[in-house]
Amino acid sequence: MTTYAIGDVQGCHDRLEELLHAIRASSAEARFIFVGDLVNRGPHSLATLKLVRSLGDAARIVLGNHDLHLLAVAHGIRAAHRSDTLDPILQAPDRDELLDWLRRQPLAIFENGHLLVHAGVAPQWTAQQTLELAQEVESVLRGPQWVDFLRQMYGNTPARWDDGLQGADRLRCIVNALTRLRFCTADGTMDLASKGTETELPGYMRWFEVPGRKTENVTVVFGHWSTLGLIMRPNLISLDTGCLWGGKLSAVCLEDRRPIQVDCPQYQRPGSI
Repeated sequence: MTTYAIGDVQGCHDRLEELLHAIRASSAEARFIFVGDLVNRGPHSLATLKLVRSLGDAARIVLGNHDLHLLAVAHGIRAAHRSDTLDPILQAPDRDELLDWLRRQPLAIFENGHLLVHAGVAPQWTAQQTLELAQEVESVLRGPQWVDFLRQMYGNTPARWDDGLQGADRLRCIVNALTRLRFCTADGTMDLASKGTETELPGYMRWFEVPGRKTENVTVVFGHWSTLGLIMRPNLISLDTGCLWGGKLSAVCLEDRRPIQVDCPQYQRPGSI
C-alpha cells in the first residue's frame, strides 16, 4: 500500500477530486496524508471537508493555520477575514459534527521516516520531541477546555522555544512553529510576519536551512508556503504549490518520491487577504 502526502487544498474540492482520481489510477489502495489547510479561500471548503472525512481510515491530516482559524471563527473567537470562504461550513446542519472531527486531528504525523507538519519545525526540536509537543496541543484540542485554549492561541510571543515554557505560552509557541513558521534565526527565534521566499531581517533564514537543525535525520514534509513551490530534497519535501492562486495541487508518494500534480484555476489573487 502506498502513501501520498497532499499539499494545501484550501477548499479547492474539484481539484482534489481530480488529484485523488489520478493517484488511484496508479495506486488503487493508496492512503493519503494531508499537510493541513484543507479549508478557506477556495470555493468549496464544506465539500472539501466532507470529502476528506469520507475517506475514513484511508486519510489522515495535520492541522494547518486555516483549519484552526475555522475553529476560532466558529466559536466567535476570531472575526472572519474578507477573503474567508467559511460560511457554508458555519451554516451547515452538520457543522458541529464536522468541527468536532476537525479539532481531533493531529498537528504532526510520523510515517516511515517522514515527519509531516503543516508549516515547520523549530530547529532545536528532534522529530520525537516534535511529536511529543504536538501531542500536548492535541490533548487540549480534544479535551473539554479546547475553546478556552483557542482564546489564548493567538499571538507572536514567545518567539523562541524554551523547554521551561508553561501554560498558554508553551502551547502557543508550539502551534506557531507547527502551523505558521517560515523564517527563524539559528537559535530558533521565529519571524511570523514575513511571507515571501526570502526575508530582509538580519540573521533570519528559512527554518529548514538552519545549520544543524535537529530534524535533518528525517524527511520533513510540509505545506503552508506557496511561494516556495514544490521542493524535493533528500530530507525535505515542500508541497504547497499554490492551488488557490492558479498553480497546482500536488501530491508526493512517500515510498518512491513520485510527484503527481493537477493544474488549478486562479480562485484568488495573492495579496487579497
